[in-house]
Amino acid sequence: MSRKQLEEMAMINRQHAEDGTIKLANKILQIPASDYYDRNRWLTEIKKIFQRLPLVLGISKELKNPGDYKAPEVVGMPVIINRNSQRKLNAFLNICQHKGAALVETGYGNSNHFRCPYHGWAYNENGDLIGISDNDNFGNLDKECNGLIKLPLEERAGIIWVTLDHKSKLPIDNFLLGYDRMLAHFNFEDWYIFDTRTLKGPNWKVAYDGYLDLYHLPVLHSETFGTEISNKAMFYAWGPHQRVISPSRLSSQDDFEGKGIDYNKLPIKEVPTEVLMTGVWTIFPHVSIASFNGGGRSVLLSQLLPGENPEESYTVQYYLMEKEPDKEQREEAKKQFDFLKYVVKEEDYATGLKLQKGLKTGKMKSVLFGRNEGGGQVFHNWVNRLINAKDKDLVNLFKK
Repeated sequence: MSRKQLEEMAMINRQHAEDGTIKLANKILQIPASDYYDRNRWLTEIKKIFQRLPLVLGISKELKNPGDYKAPEVVGMPVIINRNSQRKLNAFLNICQHKGAALVETGYGNSNHFRCPYHGWAYNENGDLIGISDNDNFGNLDKECNGLIKLPLEERAGIIWVTLDHKSKLPIDNFLLGYDRMLAHFNFEDWYIFDTRTLKGPNWKVAYDGYLDLYHLPVLHSETFGTEISNKAMFYAWGPHQRVISPSRLSSQDDFEGKGIDYNKLPIKEVPTEVLMTGVWTIFPHVSIASFNGGGRSVLLSQLLPGENPEESYTVQYYLMEKEPDKEQREEAKKQFDFLKYVVKEEDYATGLKLQKGLKTGKMKSVLFGRNEGGGQVFHNWVNRLINAKDKDLVNLFKK
């Protein structure tokens, strides 16, 4: 794990800050407005993107002990992720292979086996079928061929990726394109989970557009973040995964320890790694990691998933802290987490919900992404590329 790329990005950012410039896209991009509300398009996105690409379904600290499991429902797919007695993570569909009943309720738990509440079939921690109720009368069934459906999983940089397509030929390592090595600089394996919550929001792409957009910050968030925050952004891409950072960040944004240090004035070699990791790191197709300092160095990790229809989504927000807070830091962290709830729900998502009503009138043909909105351009180009790609073409799309 090297700092070299971080330092290179910092050098580029610093030069742009001195010049008062940013790297611009070649042209303005137009995206059909109907892409945000057309139901057939939305169903295609779920099938071609969310149900066949690796998704971030948790962080390592959620499942730190042997037997720990979480059971989320992800775009209609019931999943179990568990850590076995060898401390290895597994992912399965939460579906008994007898009648299809859910083995556990949505949520968290700890167990070294799973027993179906319908007929009592039992599976071990690795998904193997180990017990059939009234086996003699049920009939001869090969247990080895009737275990739980196992899903591809990788645990990297303290983050858990799972692919919902158990037949996927796309290695998660290929999909990440080395981006996980950049995220490893956070050292999330050792961070503290302060709190989580779920927010309802607009269409998933409306929400994701906001993750990649600094252009709106001093306008929409003028009363929360203030008008001095920069609206200029630099974008660095690893395939569809992007880091977004302003070359002109306020010194207070990077002062995690409250020492009043302006890191913009230090030689880049002397800037701490945690400062070089600031900005927003997005993980395609649904995660944003944004740095804050409420109660100490912290991040808001947002996990975005489509809702029940094209006009809604759900975001699970994790407030993660580099160190377990003391009483005073807890109060500061709570204030920061509450503040961010207001910013996202009452400013970002409220605007997004109104925005999509305007789009759905059909009076607006296209949504525009300017030359200064390169991150949004990269995102939508990848969305279009992926929904048009056949399964056999996925591996080639993510070649290093």
